[in-house]
Amino acid sequence: MFKNHPKGLLAASLANMGERFGFYTMMAILSLFLMAKFGLNETNAGIIYSIFYASIYLLALAGGFIADRTRNYKGTILAGLLLMALGYLIIAVPTPTPAPHGKFALLLILTCVGLFTIAFGNGLFKGNLQALVGQMYDAPEYSKMRDSGFQLFYMFINVGAIFAPFLAVAVRNWWVEKNGFAYNADLPALAHQHLGNTITPEGAARLQDLAARVGFTGTDMTAFSNEYLNVFVTGFHYAFAVAIFAMLISLAIYIFNKKRFPDPKIKTAAAHGVVEDDMSVEEIKQRLYALFAVFAVVIFFWFSFHQNGLTLTYFAKDYTDLSQIKLNLGFTTLEGAEIFQSINPFFVVFLTPIIVGFFGWLRSKGKEPSTPRKIAIGMGIAALAYVVMSLGSIGLPSKTEVDAMGGLSNAERVTPWLLIGTYFILTVAELFISPLGISFVSKVAPPKYQGIMQGAWLGATAAGNSLLFIGAIFYTSMSISGTWLIFVTACVISMFMMLFMLKWLERVSK
Repeated sequence: MFKNHPKGLLAASLANMGERFGFYTMMAILSLFLMAKFGLNETNAGIIYSIFYASIYLLALAGGFIADRTRNYKGTILAGLLLMALGYLIIAVPTPTPAPHGKFALLLILTCVGLFTIAFGNGLFKGNLQALVGQMYDAPEYSKMRDSGFQLFYMFINVGAIFAPFLAVAVRNWWVEKNGFAYNADLPALAHQHLGNTITPEGAARLQDLAARVGFTGTDMTAFSNEYLNVFVTGFHYAFAVAIFAMLISLAIYIFNKKRFPDPKIKTAAAHGVVEDDMSVEEIKQRLYALFAVFAVVIFFWFSFHQNGLTLTYFAKDYTDLSQIKLNLGFTTLEGAEIFQSINPFFVVFLTPIIVGFFGWLRSKGKEPSTPRKIAIGMGIAALAYVVMSLGSIGLPSKTEVDAMGGLSNAERVTPWLLIGTYFILTVAELFISPLGISFVSKVAPPKYQGIMQGAWLGATAAGNSLLFIGAIFYTSMSISGTWLIFVTACVISMFMMLFMLKWLERVSK
């Protein structure tokens, strides 16, 4: 699989695989953790989620700037790994739930400090490792394999992301069951509503029914709500601890293979055959203009795609029959909305060899689309995914109606195959955009701006992520079917903007 690619590609992929395992352990549960821990509604949890997710990519600009100025990419990456491990430690330490009187703000701030530490560490790590991979393909003998190299890099790191949500759910559910209860996705929200005196009569009746189902034999719903929330959220804290071990593995792999990575202090020929000193000021400007144009367009895509950890996860919790994907592991029961976060990385691993082979076949025929054209196609495919979600959501009650009812019964929920099919289509779109976008940046960016331009690509992702909370607002204020049409529109706009600039982008990237 890695034949004809630089030797350092496998090492970089393994190092990133461990980091992504930890990252996706956290991202699979973050929005639901915020709601269960602090009783936040979907919109407020979405705002914190959006700011954090945006910060992860926005701080990649700072990480790229630091690495470019110091020319110490390897040291910057190492510092990022250590900071991320520290951030995971901060949020992994269990604290009381619900928050004791007067300590709500303190605990929320502590959580946000941990998230910021993770975001800053990720900013030092992510873009600069991608820049190192790009530099591996600056040598003429590897330049033609750049796109497929980044697709393999992207596929390999998703291996860790496949198993992370399963392990996060397993740890959380194991702790819940160890304390004499069973998992139920609706109970944290109902418990917070009861404690806050905002629960409806229908919700109160459902709370009593679900409490009996998960193993509570008493009648004091206040005592049950406090106990269940504390046990449930402590399980989340222990799931975050899994990310620490994943980071340590990634750190060991990186240190062991550090010498295999290129040294950015040594100038190499770019894939286009022009070294940095031979570029005119005008050529550098054109390259930067092209990159910034693509960055602006992909904001709309990321705003739509990264709903997988927010509104699509909310949909899994509120509208999907989770009992159809319930699995007994012996020591615990694997059940939860978070499991759907494994579907996307699974399809990344499954589909990447197929798509790489398809493009390789087209390349052999001289018909392979340009990288900008592939990105435009990917945006159209993403729009199709949300068309499927919109059609599959027709007739479902609004989120407001569901809350008033205290939740839906399994018979009223949709099949998990709706989300599985949507994630399949979104993954195809992702493989046309994300790894190829990274490849496009590494190819077009002038050599002395490699780190900062990889950071700017992630900065565009940050801009899209900063808008994620808008999806949460629509999710709670309009029909579910109509919510998905917002993302259809965003992806279609992205596609037509890329097609409009296509000839110019193809000329600049030659």
